[in-house]
Amino acid sequence: MFESASLAHRVDKAAYRRAEPKLREALLNAQYDLKQDGRFSVLILIAGVEGAGKGETVNLLNEWMDPRHIEVSGFAEPSDEESERPRVWRYWRALPPKGKIGVFFGAWHTQPIVDRVTRRISTGRFEQYMSEILRLERMLIDEGVLLLKFWFHLSKSQQKKRLRELEADPVTRWRVTAKDWKLFEQYDDFVGVCEPFVRKTSTGEAPWLVVSGADPRYRSLTVGRTLLAALRERLDDKSAVRPPDHTPPLPPAVDKLNVIRALHLDQALSKKAYEPELERQQGRLNKLFRDPRMRQMAVVAVFEGNDAAGKGGAIRRVTRALDARSYQTVSVAAPTEEERSKPYLWRFWRHLPRRGRLVIFDRSWYGRVLVERVEGFCAEADWMRAYGEINDFEQQLAQHNLLVVKFWLTISKEEQFRRFKEREKVAFKRFKITDEDWRNRKQWDAYERAVCDMVDRTSTNVAPWTLVEANNKYYARIKVISTLADAVEAALARVEEAGKKDKKGK
Repeated sequence: MFESASLAHRVDKAAYRRAEPKLREALLNAQYDLKQDGRFSVLILIAGVEGAGKGETVNLLNEWMDPRHIEVSGFAEPSDEESERPRVWRYWRALPPKGKIGVFFGAWHTQPIVDRVTRRISTGRFEQYMSEILRLERMLIDEGVLLLKFWFHLSKSQQKKRLRELEADPVTRWRVTAKDWKLFEQYDDFVGVCEPFVRKTSTGEAPWLVVSGADPRYRSLTVGRTLLAALRERLDDKSAVRPPDHTPPLPPAVDKLNVIRALHLDQALSKKAYEPELERQQGRLNKLFRDPRMRQMAVVAVFEGNDAAGKGGAIRRVTRALDARSYQTVSVAAPTEEERSKPYLWRFWRHLPRRGRLVIFDRSWYGRVLVERVEGFCAEADWMRAYGEINDFEQQLAQHNLLVVKFWLTISKEEQFRRFKEREKVAFKRFKITDEDWRNRKQWDAYERAVCDMVDRTSTNVAPWTLVEANNKYYARIKVISTLADAVEAALARVEEAGKKDKKGK
């Protein structure tokens, strides 16, 4: 794969001068058509060996097209803020909106390759990273992103020559560092890791284009023409922006497997018993969040449930136990225009907490397999594949010591009706009941089916669902707080055990 890119591909100066103006014009026209079309975004990954022209190519794209509609993100070593969150958090934050082009100078592939070359991760872990990358790219493509991946290559002799030329020129000398020469010394090791990586992560929907970096004119025309062809093909296809979905259908509903109907919703707990127990559990939760071990982890609490099931009341009892500086509550409503312009999970990635903190989602990413599914706000292919995407998302959080605790608060249809009517009568509760709530109630059976599918497909070892019987609000609040405290306590113990193993290994 890399051998052909090491050949002396050349474009003479005269041919380049003839081709460049026409290519620039066509690219600029395609860029404005993309902005006008607004159906999809373009993401360009720039990778490869040092000295092969990656930086020059990024600069050239900005020169050839309108830089106001190109978002370039260069990723170096993670900052403290970035290192406290999952590895791909910073890439999700930088995704371009629909109608624009994003350029990632280095991306999710860079660190795993460096870590494997330097033996900081095992072959097995490297293979796992490749699988995660494939799933991430598949998700972006399914969300309509046009993903283009360019790998710039030089042979070892070409790279050495290139570094010496840059170093000899006073204008470009600053671009060659001691680190570049150190990487050059590891050239064979890098190629040994990179070639199988490029081969295994090159797919039909997002292949790597390996570009010879020896001749700047050849390199520039190759990238420009590839980008233009991909843009024009997508823009000219008005039928769709996504590939067909091949997710197998859900099994038919079977009443005896209905986890919601199996719950005993009228759990007993008096107000007299509730108040001291609430105080005890809140004190326990407060103490856990002040534990020094919390600085090594974070918590994401997800609250979903029937309308009027008491999510807000349960959340308030959790937050009253904590220092306001240690948590954030994210209330999820219909997506904004900015959020609709990005892949679905973007608006949730952006709110992930730093270590030592809690983020509470009052409704969450599960909207795709609940309200969007039932109300027809997205295509069946979108919500069908969302189960796997959500599980991948939560798995990544768990791998980075983010504890995910998920609650589904459920009430009976009769209890919901009683609460709706009560809200209509009480002046300060009227804002809680809307026409949409009554509309959703008509879809009760469809929502119940969706909830059962959701629990069945997304209750995992790393992020299980806790089903909360909520006809009795006192019982529900105690179950929520005690379950959250139990989960945090167990996670802190795992953090401590992992620390002991690390010390023993050293």
